[in-house]
Amino acid sequence: MPCIQTKVNVPLSAEQKEVLKTELGKAISLIPGKSKNWLMLTFEDNCSIYFQGNGEIPAAFVEVKIYGKTNSEVYQKMTAAITDIFNQHLQIEPSRIYIKYEETAYWGWNGNNF
Repeated sequence: MPCIQTKVNVPLSAEQKEVLKTELGKAISLIPGKSKNWLMLTFEDNCSIYFQGNGEIPAAFVEVKIYGKTNSEVYQKMTAAITDIFNQHLQIEPSRIYIKYEETAYWGWNGNNF
């Protein structure tokens, strides 16, 4: 039950969203027990993101939310993968990407909680 929410200050084409969907679907498997089969993605483009006082340079804020817990080594691998994806496909420099991780003990789906 992972969810990756993305905010970027650049426009995203349908093709770029498709590539991000595919690449993030691969990356989520770095977290044990997670797969693209349960992955929910959201993309918000053209957001007003000011980083280091500048809103003109491409930047991203990515939130990765999971049911359960994992460890810092897994998150390090995930950070490297996400950073590479956004740099390669959106030309957002790694130094302009923040990634937040959130773990939860409760996750609702289909009228029930896990």
